[in-house]
Amino acid sequence: DGGAYFYGLDGEKFLDCLGGFGIYTAGHSQPEIVDVVKAQLDRQGLHSQELLDPLRGYLAKAMADITPGDLQQCFFTNCGTEAVEMALKLARFKTGGRWFISTVRAFHGKTAGSLAVGGKGTYREPYLPLVQQVTHVEYGDTDAMRKAIENLEFVGEKLAAVILEPIQGEAGVIVPPPGYLKEVRQLCDEHNIPLILDEIQTGMGRTGTMWRCEAEDVMTFGKAFGGGVMPITGFICRPHMWSQELIDNPYLLGSTTFGGNPVCCSAAIATIRFMLAHDIPGQCRDKGAKLKAGLEAAWKKYPKLVDEVRGAGLMLAVEFADDEIGYAFSKNMYAHNVIIAGTLNNSKTIRFEPTAVMTDEEIDFVIQAVDESLAQVQADMG
Repeated sequence: DGGAYFYGLDGEKFLDCLGGFGIYTAGHSQPEIVDVVKAQLDRQGLHSQELLDPLRGYLAKAMADITPGDLQQCFFTNCGTEAVEMALKLARFKTGGRWFISTVRAFHGKTAGSLAVGGKGTYREPYLPLVQQVTHVEYGDTDAMRKAIENLEFVGEKLAAVILEPIQGEAGVIVPPPGYLKEVRQLCDEHNIPLILDEIQTGMGRTGTMWRCEAEDVMTFGKAFGGGVMPITGFICRPHMWSQELIDNPYLLGSTTFGGNPVCCSAAIATIRFMLAHDIPGQCRDKGAKLKAGLEAAWKKYPKLVDEVRGAGLMLAVEFADDEIGYAFSKNMYAHNVIIAGTLNNSKTIRFEPTAVMTDEEIDFVIQAVDESLAQVQADMG
């Protein structure tokens, strides 16, 4: 219906404040997107591998128009981890370097390459060893990043790229210090190292601007990119990253069977149009400010239960005193038919990523549910 709700098999109505970890920015089954996808299905669903489908070209041009700087060349994939894999391969292909620098607690996906640059032992340990030439530094610490670059160069290792999330999502919605991304960008420029920014969760308006970053060599995108209707992801890079070898034969990088197929491209084109027409980034900014103010008021009212509220736009998180409190809070929110979810594989930090099309009345309902849920937790736990 294009709104902020989804429905159970027995007709239960849930206000979605999880949003598929950022998928449903445009709302659930947004008619302006669904109708375009239906029309494309009547024309062509998937593409023939030997023929160039024009929708990929239209979508790449649209992405070049709405992304920062001179980002231009696109490669479309099916899921976030695949987009990261292709970005990592591109960096190695272009530079000849082998080492990557990532951050502690980062999340970039769960296939082998993206898992290697991930920063959580829970996901990595069952599959070690992964790609070996990866080092992790503390997120938000420019000095740590500088030292890692200098140390690798000093011992003769060549770097392929630095990879970062503009805001760490799965880590608990960790917002870096002001200026951090620009300082890392400057470091990468000084050492001639590509910077990959993973905007799969933060992009497409979620944090209050269309993209969270300002400049990068490669940017991955996904989640809300398909409008909550179709799965489509990818990366966009600056012209100097797309070498003549890849112009001559892009399949050297990858040959995903379904990436950039017509029906998914139609969804992404419709999503971009919808977000620009309805100022979805601005809605995320304004509605996020209202929801965050309500969460901060609850923090002040229940300081023994809540440790912190953080985030930007409609990518918000509440960190509780411990996992047990967060879990009890989640159960009470579910009783109010409001859906939320944890991060870091537990309930200590609960994320709020609702749709941008939720109304002020629905935000008021969520804030009231938060207050009543915390009051119940306090009563139950003493």
